[in-house]
Amino acid sequence: QVHLVESGGGLVPAGGSLRLSCAASGRTFSNYVVGWFRQAPGKEGEFVAQINWIGRNTYLYYADFVKGRFTISGDNAKNTVYLQMNSLRPEDTAVYYCAADSKGGRRPNDYAYWGQGTQVTVSS
Repeated sequence: QVHLVESGGGLVPAGGSLRLSCAASGRTFSNYVVGWFRQAPGKEGEFVAQINWIGRNTYLYYADFVKGRFTISGDNAKNTVYLQMNSLRPEDTAVYYCAADSKGGRRPNDYAYWGQGTQVTVSS
């Protein structure tokens, strides 16, 4: 069992930055694939980024619409995964969720454990 708690959301102007955190308790993050998803009002949840660790290697994946703007990273000592979001746009406005699973993937159904979400609002 993994318990996830997101934080760091807020209201920022277009072009601004936020760093979201996803803290895990219960199990070591390095044993899981951790993903960030987002859901805007009236829209389905969509994949944002994913991180996983195999041995000494870290693997990062991003949705095309965030490449070059968002960075996912992890601190295994703190059992926390971050999503640094730069050059934010109004269309990035959504509730952002972190999720964990032993296998992971790019679909919400690929993940067994979810946080409660944190609201990100980007004003124009």
